Amino acid sequence: MLRSTERIVTSHAGALEQPEVLRPDIKARDEREPYDEAGFNTRLRAAVADVVKMQVACGLDSVCDGEFGKQNFTSYVGARISGYEPKLVDPVKAPPPAATLHRDVNAFRGYYERRGDTLYGRGTNVGRTRLTCTGPLHYAGQELLQTEIETFRQALAGQQYQEAFLPAAGPGILTSSTLNEYYPNEEAFLWAIADAMHEEYQAIVDAGYLLQVDDPHLLIAWQHFPEMTVKDYRKHLEMLVGAVNHALRGIPPERVRLHTCWGSWLGPHTGDIPLREVIDILLQVNASGLSIEASNPWHEPDWRVWETVKLPAGKVLMPGVVGHFSDFIEAPELIADRLVRYARLVGRENVVAGTDCGLRRVGHPEIAWAKFRAMTEGAQLATMQLWG
Repeated sequence: MLRSTERIVTSHAGALEQPEVLRPDIKARDEREPYDEAGFNTRLRAAVADVVKMQVACGLDSVCDGEFGKQNFTSYVGARISGYEPKLVDPVKAPPPAATLHRDVNAFRGYYERRGDTLYGRGTNVGRTRLTCTGPLHYAGQELLQTEIETFRQALAGQQYQEAFLPAAGPGILTSSTLNEYYPNEEAFLWAIADAMHEEYQAIVDAGYLLQVDDPHLLIAWQHFPEMTVKDYRKHLEMLVGAVNHALRGIPPERVRLHTCWGSWLGPHTGDIPLREVIDILLQVNASGLSIEASNPWHEPDWRVWETVKLPAGKVLMPGVVGHFSDFIEAPELIADRLVRYARLVGRENVVAGTDCGLRRVGHPEIAWAKFRAMTEGAQLATMQLWG
């Protein structure tokens, strides 16, 4: 993974707003409906080439494909893992998003009742489908994955960048975002997903790219189980981390970074598990990098965790220094302040500037590009303070 050996380098969490022209075909593909595959691939290649150029133009050192070939960061696995099928949502098995945020909902019930099912801008679940596991899970997406890899490779040709990464969904978040009607319990389902996703992880690394494992469930699951104590949750998290490591078996940690967060919904977040309670377990993931939320109003103070927690040798911390759920553009000076705080605690060479989550949710791509430019400028200001 890229390190800040001479200056603070920059990256982001991956997902960017894809062009509208791609969305109908992606939805049709994921729901196994007919679509123009050849035409879609042509449009996708052009879109990925453009988004790579824009990231480079904004000054980012580590770039990706914007996740342009995915409807979202989890549903794409329905086209790559056999044993899944899209099924109409059962409101009991697949309640609205707010219904699973028990700790926040308990504290702010009136707020969440007003928000209903609009936390992620998804509207209602009525008439929607969810990926449902109805048989043994096996990876069958080799052709689609190779197309994704080759599309990215073509987009990178001739561009000046330091690192290229591709995100892939983590086992934990897939147990939350998909339904299980086949495996006897959550743990069996989790390990089956980990086995299936290993092939995707390995192929991304074999292609020469940094693998980013996206697994927000490592922290969000605390909201789902209000009956758990911190001790209970730490045991549960150890199981989730074990599954991530099983999926990463045989892959060098320096070729992997983990992205996790407390969820991308707009809400109070006072029910989030404190980072201090679980950071030691998160650091057990066999990945050299940790990308984590650090700039939203509830989690910005988490930098203080590193006053007492030592970042293990070989690890890189990528705190979010710009947010993904606000259209405010962060001042470069603010970004620099955030980076310097972390660098002085964990070592300047161990900090990479990042985003809280993917900037797909900002109001317009113009906002994402402006945030990236501000982050680049903020990294330059931090470099001046840290290196002179």
